[in-house]
Amino acid sequence: MESLIIIFFNIGFLFMPILCIIFCLNLVSIIKKVKNNENTKKNTIWLTISFTLIMWSIAMIGVAGTY
Repeated sequence: MESLIIIFFNIGFLFMPILCIIFCLNLVSIIKKVKNNENTKKNTIWLTISFTLIMWSIAMIGVAGTY
């Protein structure tokens, strides 16, 4: 369990700005594509992956604070 917390702490600390940029860019891209009735599958997948990693990292950092 400790190794998992360390991994997500590093993701949260080092890669959170990158994940947030990926999330924002894909969100804007999806909004533009929905407006033009284009395919959003690829952007939706990346948006979901980045959002999941952001939320999971925040949760693990919170759990690490209890140890």
